[in-house]
Amino acid sequence: MKKIIVSSLLATLTLSALGASALTAEAAEKSIISNGVVEFIPGSDITEPIDPDVDPNNPDTVGPVTPLDPTKPGGQPNPGTAGPLSIDFASSFNFGLNKITNKNVDYYARAQAFSNGTPARANYVQVSDHRGTNQGWKLTVTQQTQLTAVEETANKVLTGAEITLNEATVNSLSTSAAPAAATTVTLTPGEPVNVTTAAENTGAGTWVTKWGTVEKVTEKNVEGQDVQVDVNKAVKLSVPGSTAKDAVKYASVLTWTISDVY
Repeated sequence: MKKIIVSSLLATLTLSALGASALTAEAAEKSIISNGVVEFIPGSDITEPIDPDVDPNNPDTVGPVTPLDPTKPGGQPNPGTAGPLSIDFASSFNFGLNKITNKNVDYYARAQAFSNGTPARANYVQVSDHRGTNQGWKLTVTQQTQLTAVEETANKVLTGAEITLNEATVNSLSTSAAPAAATTVTLTPGEPVNVTTAAENTGAGTWVTKWGTVEKVTEKNVEGQDVQVDVNKAVKLSVPGSTAKDAVKYASVLTWTISDVY
């Protein structure tokens, strides 16, 4: 009689253990699904200028930076355009104070200076595509007129003077495929010239097109003293020796235009 009771007890315990295991296995196989979602709309804010030497592997090098305009009192550049497809900044070019000569001479732009302690950089233009459509864009520049005297003088126009932008490269923190910059841009007064082109599925995010590198050269100031100046030999103004030059300042306006036609 005892054996029967023991056997029954063992059987009961065994069945209980098997049942618990089955329940545990069944519970471990159950699952439920939830979701995560995010949605974007085109950006419309003005994008601040970034350091043109930004390191794609180090986001901390993006800035902010405060570029100066050497052609305006106080150095405050014109603000960038708003909207999802924008021009955020474009360097102005200062080719310095030079002596009149009858020789053909190339004058080099001062490197891009900043007011917040950032070292001088190559001159650059910055655009942003925050549309989220990947449809591409095109950036052009137009020199509105030949370099013209800003005051009344006998020789009002620097006939034959030519501005060229050379050694172009593009830079960004964006992981989008890069746009393509024209290696050399030769400005012809009154005519738009292609600077950078983003084909379809390229150029999303913020992109810098910069020219050349910064080089320190020694020049003589108006007092005849030697001074160190940061210049960019990739941004050049060529003036023929035969061009009549008066002792005045000559200037022109550069219009930078971005469009979604490429």
